[in-house]
Amino acid sequence: MHASSHDSNSVTPDKSPREHVSPAWGMLRVVREVLETMVPAVIIALFINLLLAQATRVYGQSMEPNLHTNQRLVVEKISYNRWWPIRGPQRGDVVVFRVNPNADLLIKRVIGLPGDRVEIHEGQVLINGQALDEPYLTQPTFGDYGPIDVPPLHIFVLGDNRGFSNDSRAFGPLPLDSVIGRAWFSYWPPDQWGLVY
Repeated sequence: MHASSHDSNSVTPDKSPREHVSPAWGMLRVVREVLETMVPAVIIALFINLLLAQATRVYGQSMEPNLHTNQRLVVEKISYNRWWPIRGPQRGDVVVFRVNPNADLLIKRVIGLPGDRVEIHEGQVLINGQALDEPYLTQPTFGDYGPIDVPPLHIFVLGDNRGFSNDSRAFGPLPLDSVIGRAWFSYWPPDQWGLVY
């Protein structure tokens, strides 16, 4: 015997109305999806900002002619990380730091390392009695300073625009714990795009 459309064993489409989804349930689903996307993104961004790199903006003229006000930089934090440092600051590095926890960020160049004797005499920076080669400068360093010995776990920093810079000549050697990171890359404006030297 052949089965027909009227056979009691045949399957017919469900004609019942669609199940109703409440607006509250729909909103909860949207919130959950947003959280599943946003929370990991926020955690990753915080991880990058705290441990790897952060963006900063240059204010003032203390690093001219090499860095200019409103120039945007990426500051890498890996090299000097206090938990697992790859290397310490090197002479010539451009670093971002706070003189104290409530102070604004400053950006200067590392001149003296721990154990160095720093002095300025007749327009020349001397490190351990030897003239420092500073190809990034466009003018001499006026005035006399020091000599001063850089203590352990400190660095001595100067701005490239020596006549308009609040630096270690004013606040002394800088504790390494105050350093946020090394200015690594300039990304804005486009004509200043490139590595920071």
